[in-house]
Amino acid sequence: MINCLHIGIDDTDSPDGMCTTYLASQIINRFEDNGIELVGYPRLIRLNPFARHKTRGNGGVALRIENDDKAGLAKEIVLEEVEKLSMFDCDNTNPGVIFYDGEITKEMQDYAFRAIYEFITISEAEKFGKSVGCEIHKFKKGRGIIGSIAAISLPLSDCTYELLAYRAPENFGTPRRIDHESVYEMDKKTFPDTFENIDYSEDYIAIEPKTPCPVLYGIRSNTPDVLIEAKAMVEVGEVIDDWCIFKTNQHTDMHIQKAQDIQSMRQFGCYEVVGTVKNKPTIIDGGHMFFYIADDTGEIECGAYEPTKNFRKIVSHLRPGDVIRVYGGIGEQNTFNVEKFQVIELNDVEYQNPICECGKKMTSAGKNKGFKCKKCGRKIKSSKKVPIKIQRFLKNAQFYETPVSARRHLSKPLCRMDLS
Repeated sequence: MINCLHIGIDDTDSPDGMCTTYLASQIINRFEDNGIELVGYPRLIRLNPFARHKTRGNGGVALRIENDDKAGLAKEIVLEEVEKLSMFDCDNTNPGVIFYDGEITKEMQDYAFRAIYEFITISEAEKFGKSVGCEIHKFKKGRGIIGSIAAISLPLSDCTYELLAYRAPENFGTPRRIDHESVYEMDKKTFPDTFENIDYSEDYIAIEPKTPCPVLYGIRSNTPDVLIEAKAMVEVGEVIDDWCIFKTNQHTDMHIQKAQDIQSMRQFGCYEVVGTVKNKPTIIDGGHMFFYIADDTGEIECGAYEPTKNFRKIVSHLRPGDVIRVYGGIGEQNTFNVEKFQVIELNDVEYQNPICECGKKMTSAGKNKGFKCKKCGRKIKSSKKVPIKIQRFLKNAQFYETPVSARRHLSKPLCRMDLS
């Protein structure tokens, strides 16, 4: 077994630019120039989507190399590039670098899952890192050590890959020149091996970032081989300065924990939970839609927000009595942000006033006084409404998901789920 040096890097970007994956690609280039080879693919690990101080993409990167006589040079290169490229002018950019020599332990894997499920403080991360033998480098507050340790430690029983193409520095912050027709053609030829390329409902090119970062585009896939084929199909009107394939936990639902019941869920956690719809979904100013689900232990408000676009129309078809399994996370307002849901059992019965013998629908004759017919005058004593089976837009056992344009990095799309 190869004795590896694990390298973790996080929190180097800002809303105004940079990308930790770009920094990693620059490090890899310098490694290659100095005869230092990676072991396996570089890793891009997304963390808790509700973290209070998350970076723009909320992900750390990890590299592995042989722990040989060039390990010292590799460390120098990493620290030099972090010093050179990190966005130190931003108050919220606090890079952290981890070097670790040894096997990844169960204790370290548990820490990584905590970084996806919960919050870890800088002091907690530093204490843990020292306890397992990490060499820790903090820049400014050093918050990046939290994600750096997680990036090297997380097991990837399920994984995806992403090819990131990078722009020439002189083009940073300018409009990207990607031929959109070629992206549509690429998607038709490579889906579902590649996915999340296009949001067809919004005519939205999802591989193209909307921030001033160095990334020109990113193509996601289930296997690395198809990414080379996909890259060859995407036509651009500017120089691709570099590109790199990352192994990642994106679109695996790794952030989702199975909740036993509603009461057991905690704020800022991400869960899969079953509940019964309590009320008809309502939309408020701003376009956000809300409804409640409940079980024997309590209830929680669920939200389908304006950026989810047509997903709100699907949610609007829910009605009281529907039993659904929702996937998502609990945000700052203690609302469950719905990423997708599955119908467990539809309430397809509606109670209506009885129909008179003359064919007219009857009306109430008063509280507990039965029904009467305005057309022929007939009365009945029973006040019970009649159950009528109704047609529903939603289907039992069916999954419904947010559109590509509104999907979180970690959320598993239906095209990756075994729905047989």
